[in-house]
Amino acid sequence: MTLFNPAAAIPATDPDRFPPLHTLVPHAATMLLLKRMVAVDEDCLWAETEITPASLFHDGSGVGSWIGIEYMAQTIAAYAGYHAQQRGDTPGIGFLLGTRRYACRTAQFATGSTLIIKAQKLLHTDNGLGSFACTIQDKQTRETLAEATVTVFQPDNAPEFTRGKHT
Repeated sequence: MTLFNPAAAIPATDPDRFPPLHTLVPHAATMLLLKRMVAVDEDCLWAETEITPASLFHDGSGVGSWIGIEYMAQTIAAYAGYHAQQRGDTPGIGFLLGTRRYACRTAQFATGSTLIIKAQKLLHTDNGLGSFACTIQDKQTRETLAEATVTVFQPDNAPEFTRGKHT
């Protein structure tokens, strides 16, 4: 079982320590499912989200575990966006290519729970391909609820790429 270890990264003790997530993740407000960054280092980013009745995809008792893949993908996007900003670049658009071994130990993320999502870089190539080991934990119990290896792609120029103008 993987546990969240804030000592392994920079804890967010000041709300101004990290930029707002909407500046890092290119999603419209309602589709931004994460609430805050918790910690970041060279290879990892930790984020949190809270499961409330107002959560997108809430069905009355919680959020289906299949949304965990999107929580992971948005955490990867926050990682990429944060590091782009640190280099003086604008966060770019990326694509979720797939997941390997998405293992979830619950059918639903329960109302009232706070989830910690960790994305740890395993691989990043010069052509924009990346792979991340991701976990979702319950903040209170520290139980790992889901884990997967997520593969992503971030082209240099996403608008041109989506129009088929790439090499």
